[in-house]
Amino acid sequence: MNIKNTLQFYADKYEKEEFLKDDPSWFMHQVEGSSNQEIFAFIASCLSYGSRKQFFPKIQFIIDKSDGDVLNWIRNGSFEEDIPDNENCYYRLYNNHIMNQFLHALKDLIEEYGTLREYIKKNANDGYTAVTAITNYFNKKGIQTIIPKDTSSACKRVCMYLRWMVRDHSEVDLGLWKDLIDKRTLIMPLDTHVLQESCKLGLLKSKTTSMGAAKKLSAMMLDIFPTDPLKGDFALFGYGVNH
Repeated sequence: MNIKNTLQFYADKYEKEEFLKDDPSWFMHQVEGSSNQEIFAFIASCLSYGSRKQFFPKIQFIIDKSDGDVLNWIRNGSFEEDIPDNENCYYRLYNNHIMNQFLHALKDLIEEYGTLREYIKKNANDGYTAVTAITNYFNKKGIQTIIPKDTSSACKRVCMYLRWMVRDHSEVDLGLWKDLIDKRTLIMPLDTHVLQESCKLGLLKSKTTSMGAAKKLSAMMLDIFPTDPLKGDFALFGYGVNH
């Protein structure tokens, strides 16, 4: 089986509803309303690093405290009581102060634009400019621990979030922004694991998870999946599980 057939096989095998139960994308399916889903998915993506056993409860905490209405929890400032501005640890590198400031920045964005969708609609027209728009907004707000300050790094979690929002016809991804961004322009969420699997397959030679490497891998996935390159994210996951 050649690389193209191998990746197509694993993409079809792993992009299934059963994939959700062990993945942070599961959380965005637990709340209702597109504006609510997109804001909660964004928070979930930002918390998705390290051990899933450790960060899943931190994402669940936000559902519980907001009673599933995360958008309103942010908009009306209810998060101040649940995640107060103090130095207590929230999750790993994020203390309550960092999370509180991040949620304030989201509150400002909602007050100015109404929804994340509207912000992206006004500030981006493809996958890369959407990543840039997100990093720019939070950098201007002084939020750099949670969101990369620019696109020099691979911005893995931002790219993962955009995959969730843009890709349609998926049992995993929501496709809420399919009319805003062409999914063929999305950038592969590149972390160390994806980099390693890509190098094993001879797709990449890079030793660092840079935006340049992520763009290069995305272009290769576009050759394999011409209408939907980020199917390759599921393919590389599946390949890693089986090799």
